Amino acid sequence: MRRLVGSLLFLLSVTGLPYLLYLLLLKLWNPQGSPAEKRPAEPTVSIVLPTYNEERIIENKLDDIVTLDYPMQKVEIVIVDSSDDKTRELIREFFANREHPTLTLIEEGERRGLAPALNDAYEAATNEMVVKTDCDSKLAADVLREAAANLADPEIGAVTGRNTEALGGSEVEEGYRDVQAHIQTLESHLDSTFIFHGPFSAFDNDAIVSVDEDSIADDTELALKIRKDGDRVVFDPEIEYKEAAHSTFRKRRQQKDRRAMGLIRLLWRQREMLGAYGAYGRTVLPFNWWFMIISPWLIMASIGLATLGGLAVSGPLGLAVPGAVTGFVALGSREKLGSLQVAYSLFDTQVSLFRASLKLLDGEGDGTWEIDEELREVYSE
Repeated sequence: MRRLVGSLLFLLSVTGLPYLLYLLLLKLWNPQGSPAEKRPAEPTVSIVLPTYNEERIIENKLDDIVTLDYPMQKVEIVIVDSSDDKTRELIREFFANREHPTLTLIEEGERRGLAPALNDAYEAATNEMVVKTDCDSKLAADVLREAAANLADPEIGAVTGRNTEALGGSEVEEGYRDVQAHIQTLESHLDSTFIFHGPFSAFDNDAIVSVDEDSIADDTELALKIRKDGDRVVFDPEIEYKEAAHSTFRKRRQQKDRRAMGLIRLLWRQREMLGAYGAYGRTVLPFNWWFMIISPWLIMASIGLATLGGLAVSGPLGLAVPGAVTGFVALGSREKLGSLQVAYSLFDTQVSLFRASLKLLDGEGDGTWEIDEELREVYSE
């Protein structure tokens, strides 16, 4: 029993130590904003928008883009579409009597997956700054100017922004994103951040390279490869967007599991970067390895050991451990934990990362995505 308790305490201590070190560094340093030497800039812009059966929201998304605070004569929109609904017809109607921005529409005869579609779109993009955005996101009016100001720093090859609101009112998702914003600010000031966000990411066109055809973390993979080639890739909380999020536990879990699978697979495929590329490979990537690959297994092992210890000491009463975890999840998924909701958001992410690891080991993970009507409804409200 002593060995069991000792093992449990050891696991909990080892699991939490990297987080404590990161929190200590964040507290002592307290970095703010983007590390880029930002200055006003107005480059030409290519906005890349992948679409698949978006007839319900495509006009709203295009309205969102053309009303951005930026001279539209300097903007082209590159849409790569694999729809079998009225999306293309609506796109053509939207641009029919519009001089600016210009439209490049890449029509796919068959659906190949997001990564190859984006590779084609990036290759077709002709302007100096290339922005990737998703259909189910809403952008702040100044995002292009803020992104351009970051990329005006010659050391910066890419920049991403912050989700300021989960459309649909998911406190679970918002709680995690708030923590993530602090971490990404710290990582950017150390060197570069790891995660790039689909709703808005901007790249220097000269820095863009192809991503793997089966990638399910295409934005993050592109940023990582840009850092690998020598440019910094950073997070700027002044770049703001809103993203639709699932309100139901089951759908939110599926969405987070898929994202987690893409990030874990990317870290594994690029494992040779550990220890290289400055603080990015010596600090940022090791932390993300710990958070995304190692820590979820240690947490599950800790719960298992605590359950075994409880059963050994108290018999059936030892089931109080998994019962408490189940209750915590039940309350957290219904957003009824009050001040503990952020803790649940982090735990929920660790569960998704653990599930994603199991799915990857089972051979799951492709580059296509399914249209979800709930997200479309949330976006169009």
